Amino acid sequence: MEKKPIVELKNLSKTIGKKKIIDNLNLSLYPGQITGFLGPNGAGKTTTIRMMVGLMEPTSGDVIIEGISLAEDFEGGLSKVGVIVENPEMYKFISGYKNLLHFARMHEGVTKERIDEVINQVGMQNRIHEKVSTYSLGMRQRLGLAQALLHRPKFLILDEPTNGLDPAGIREFRMHLRDIAEKEGVSVFVSSHMLSEIELMCDRIAVIQNGKLIDIREMSEIQQSHYYIEALPLDAAESLLKEQGFAVESHKDGFIINAEKEQIPAIINLFSAKEQQLFAIQPYRKTLEDEFLEMTGGGQIAEAHTK
Repeated sequence: MEKKPIVELKNLSKTIGKKKIIDNLNLSLYPGQITGFLGPNGAGKTTTIRMMVGLMEPTSGDVIIEGISLAEDFEGGLSKVGVIVENPEMYKFISGYKNLLHFARMHEGVTKERIDEVINQVGMQNRIHEKVSTYSLGMRQRLGLAQALLHRPKFLILDEPTNGLDPAGIREFRMHLRDIAEKEGVSVFVSSHMLSEIELMCDRIAVIQNGKLIDIREMSEIQQSHYYIEALPLDAAESLLKEQGFAVESHKDGFIINAEKEQIPAIINLFSAKEQQLFAIQPYRKTLEDEFLEMTGGGQIAEAHTK
């Protein structure tokens, strides 16, 4: 049975003045899945997120969260959402626990037992009663994640969540997110310019450019088997591979093809039978950066940061 989406963006558009910032965006987000949201500078990522959390009203279209339209029931829809934007702001001169008590009062039904549960979930048991001013950035990120999870949201939005974290902190945060998505069936939506981190964190990516959704791709598809082949003469080698049904992509002094390991001996035998000079055939792993640049035509990766 196909999973029902937790979130649906339906024909979402935003026009400011005469400029169309977001153009008819349609996207479904599913439980237990982490989706990366990527795009060049000015592509419309921040505007999309603002509309998803009610900070900006769409010109047309709607955001549906667990069957609730934000246009029709704003508070009901947002009650299903948790948000972390870059470095979460906390009250620094009280403890992490008192911060969580304060945020818990903003939601109905958040018990002290639930607060203890999220503290354990993000691994803060030993430091939760210390002042936030003593926390590292990684600890503040964990506290922000605990705060976002207090009311058991089914949809978690993260905008540059690992910004400023060291490698150990990034890995730890990634593991917490994976655990939350898989064990609680939360749909996680991550916007980031750190492509290497998105590659490790996400199940799929959605790419936006000039306000339009240009691609949705499973990470398993990106990480599929590729091989680099170097052979001469180049034209003859390319023709030979294409005759066998391979999509051939030029790379350095040879080609990249999508092939399974079991096909490699037959390719070697084919080159030998045709008396082609085969110098190298080796696994080649495309990165998310490679794919992103292909999809966007080499658009800039890093998002501009403004305060």
